[in-house]
Amino acid sequence: MHQTTSGEDEFREYVLARGPALLRAAHQLTGHPLDAEDLLQNALAKTYLAWGRIEDRNALDGYVRRAMVNINISQWRRRKLEEYPSDELPEVVIHHETLTSDVHEELERALQELPERMRAAIVLRYYEDMTEPEIAKTLGISVGTVKSTVSRAMAKLRSALGLPR
Repeated sequence: MHQTTSGEDEFREYVLARGPALLRAAHQLTGHPLDAEDLLQNALAKTYLAWGRIEDRNALDGYVRRAMVNINISQWRRRKLEEYPSDELPEVVIHHETLTSDVHEELERALQELPERMRAAIVLRYYEDMTEPEIAKTLGISVGTVKSTVSRAMAKLRSALGLPR
């Protein structure tokens, strides 16, 4: 019979406690529930492998978020290389999901249209309520780049939603 270690128990408790919030962040990054589950699972696998090396347990959410952002960008780049133009358009499948309002749906659509870094910065800032220095650390960019990226992203979102600047 397999005996669990205290590290495994601690990791399991962390996932149970923080999993739903991390899944929401993953969904905001991917825009699709199944992709979000895969992304979170991959990030948690990386976190589990590094568990013994993570000394600051208060920084775990940041570690997992950073892993999700990096994995998502890597997957996006791979997908980009695998996509080829075609003369025929694929059949469009419309998924009906219950959303709280048309504005929410429009915002989600506009968010998905943003480039990866802009989307990540917006999700971390406004959905995860992280500060600019925290976002800079998570994304591995300067605070100034965070500020300009969020500003440009907000301008794109306002424009896509037809809001005044």
